[in-house]
Order: sequence, then structure tokens, then C-alpha cells
Amino acid sequence: MFSPDIAGHQATRERLLQRLQGGRIRGSLLFTGPEGIGKRRVALELAQRELCLRRSACGQCEGCRMFQGEDLPYELPNLLRIAPEGKAGVIRIDQIREGLDSNNQPRFSRGVIEWAALAPAMGCHRWILIEEAHRLNESSGNVLLKTLEEPPPDTHFILVTHRPEALLQTIRSRCERIPFSPLAPREAWAVAQRNGWQEADHDRWLALGEGSLRHLDEATFRRAEAQVEAWLALMAGRAFAEASGPLLPEKESTLAQGEQLRQPLELLLRLLADLARIRAGETPALGPWREELSALATPERNLKAPQEAALQALRHLPRNLSPEPLLREVALALVS
Repeated sequence: MFSPDIAGHQATRERLLQRLQGGRIRGSLLFTGPEGIGKRRVALELAQRELCLRRSACGQCEGCRMFQGEDLPYELPNLLRIAPEGKAGVIRIDQIREGLDSNNQPRFSRGVIEWAALAPAMGCHRWILIEEAHRLNESSGNVLLKTLEEPPPDTHFILVTHRPEALLQTIRSRCERIPFSPLAPREAWAVAQRNGWQEADHDRWLALGEGSLRHLDEATFRRAEAQVEAWLALMAGRAFAEASGPLLPEKESTLAQGEQLRQPLELLLRLLADLARIRAGETPALGPWREELSALATPERNLKAPQEAALQALRHLPRNLSPEPLLREVALALVS
């Protein structure tokens, strides 16, 4: 009854299926948990199972094939997907009202509210998946509110996010929260091996992923690895101009600069937390870098100042500040 391609979350998936079959599933759900652990894929499984000829999300039949491939359609017979668009990476009001893409071209024939009001296909529910829901801006979020509060019969919204605190409180209050935990190391590594990862990267891949699959792409993993090394070099006193390259946004990336800066800042907070663990005689979470961290965990090193600087920088990211001055200020706090 479950897709063989999804790792973990078995208990949550079973509860969702039981509630769906018993007619006890809410109209608006909020899937929360760390980034890259499979929340979106579990949401898709609910819709895929209904179109599967075996009713199991088998992944082999004609119904399941509609849900496969890199370019998943934005509209399927029982599923409508809404995702962030453009360089800014936000979900705009016109995506909710008219279903337009970033070039103002129709993606699907109706807006979300009209689509939700249509009768579902026979034997199916209608699912509206809001991916990275924290990227709803205030206008688009407010347009959704009324429908989220009282979805039409057999129509369900699933909002997926790893940053629920960034959603409007009025949206959070209208949804039932379904929490997801990180994958167990063996579950995450099994997926990594299916995607070609070798044992040589096992320890670092698991440490950086924290039970997620967000580093399945090798370029993404190598960049995170380089960012850890860059922060360690800056902590050791290396000049900002020499070590900061991996921390700066990539110009060719489709992500906004603010979103690109989030990862290195969060990695710095993890490194600082590990320095505190080592001082307390505990095992660091980023174990593969234990030797370098131990050399930096001296009693005289100030951990509070860089932690506050990193948190302040994260709070300022939505203001689209210049990345180099922002990172330089954080780096100065490392050696203060």
C-alpha cells in the first residue's frame, strides 16, 4: 500500500492512510520537519496512490508514471502543485488566483480556488500541494486563508515547509500540523547508495545531512563541505579574502542570494554548537571534523559573539543585504 521509493516515515504514512480511508483526514494539513527528509514525497504519495491501478503507489503502472520524472507536471487529474518561482523564489498572488508562471503564462487553466471547488475524479480526492509554503508572501497567503479554513468536500491542502515559523500565524492556525523527523542514518545512506554514493563519503555525507537527503546531488554536497572548511579556516585566523569564496552566493544560481546565504550561516551555527560540545567533553555532531574543531575549542575563544552575529545575519536575509559585507561582519566576530 506504500510507494517503494520513499525512505522512512512509515508510521506517519500509515496513520495518514488510515485516516484517509476512514474519512478522518483534515482539509488543510501542514507537513513540517527538517529540509530534504521526504515531506513532499509523502504528500505526493497520497495523490499517487489514488491514481495507481493497484492503489499502492507501486511506481510501475500508467497512473504512477504520471508522478515520475524530474519535470513533474503542475497539474494532474487529482493534484495541483504550487511552488516558488523566479529569482526571488516566492509564491505570488497571481499563482493563487490565475495559475501563472514567472512569465505570466498559464500553467494550468484555473486558479487554485476555482480548481479546489471542482468535483474530484471518481474514487479520488483533490490534493493541492503548496511546496516550500514559507515562501508564500503576505498577499498570496491571505488569498488562501478562506479556502484553507473551509476547503470544499474531498479537497485537501498540504502545505510543506521546513520553516513553519515563517508562515502567517493565521495560516498555521487553520492547518493540522503533521511533524516529520529526520531519517535514520541507515535509511538516508541506503538512498544515497542507490544514487551512486560510495563509502569514502559515508561519514561526511551523513554528518552534513543530519538525517536528510538534501545533499544527494554531489555538487550540493561538495559546496557544503567547502563551506565547513571555509569557516574552520576563518576561525583559525585565515584572511576573509582568501577563505570566503565558498561562502559567497553563486551568480549563476537560480536561488536568491538570501537563500544561498542561509546554508553557510546555519553551518556556522552547527560548528559553534560543536565547539561548545567539545568543551563540555561531548561528541560533536560534525564528527568528521572533530580534529579541526578540537584545536579551535580553546577556553578563551568567544562563542557567543559569532553565534549572535550569525543569528542576526539570518534575520536580515529577507532584506536582501549585500552578501560580502554581511559575511565579513560575521567572520570578524569569529576572531573578536
